Amino acid sequence: MTRLSPGIHHFTPTLSIHVFDAPEPGPTALIQAGIHGDEVAGVHALQELLEEGIAPARGRLIVIPVMNPPAYRARQRCAPGGLDLNRCFPGDAADPARERRLARRFMDLVLAERPALMATLHESHKRYDPAVTPSFGQTLVYGVDPVPEIVPRTLARLNARFTGDNERWDPQYYPVATSSTEVIVAATGCVGLCVETWMGFPEARRVEMQRAVVELLLADIGVRPLPA
Repeated sequence: MTRLSPGIHHFTPTLSIHVFDAPEPGPTALIQAGIHGDEVAGVHALQELLEEGIAPARGRLIVIPVMNPPAYRARQRCAPGGLDLNRCFPGDAADPARERRLARRFMDLVLAERPALMATLHESHKRYDPAVTPSFGQTLVYGVDPVPEIVPRTLARLNARFTGDNERWDPQYYPVATSSTEVIVAATGCVGLCVETWMGFPEARRVEMQRAVVELLLADIGVRPLPA
């Protein structure tokens, strides 16, 4: 698979991929959401940013607002009768399961694009508590040791902005060899992060947080400056 041209591309059946190139060279960032259909804040954050005309100042930006459209339409973790797309990587183009075929196409895209950063936007029913495993809400999750340098920088900026009850963000080292992020990191060497908001907050606040994380990550790697 070759790199995609700027514009909107569609993987069969309905996966929309938005590709933006900046006039100035720089790194590639790939941001996706909705791999689990009941985790909606990241989807809405990316849709809002696209509607507002998000674009890179340097390098290349690839945005996939809904990775698993059938699951998102059903507002379920997986599509009705389907598999967990996040556990289907690296996928198989000949597999009868839609999720494994889609995972292979997405994996081929990642291998062609070789992003410097791949972030996937998730949500969790459980607020992070180091004494409770697993619990993910309000964390940036990574699966490599040592922690990627972008993580503490982003957390410091998030915690300077979000200061309400239970809004603090934490790092979480939680390697899962079968997750899409871990498979992609192992194959490409990119920085791979899972962004997890806590579903205990109102949806609008979670969307605000997801937007903030995306903006901070893109600014940190130099793809686009923070909004004024």
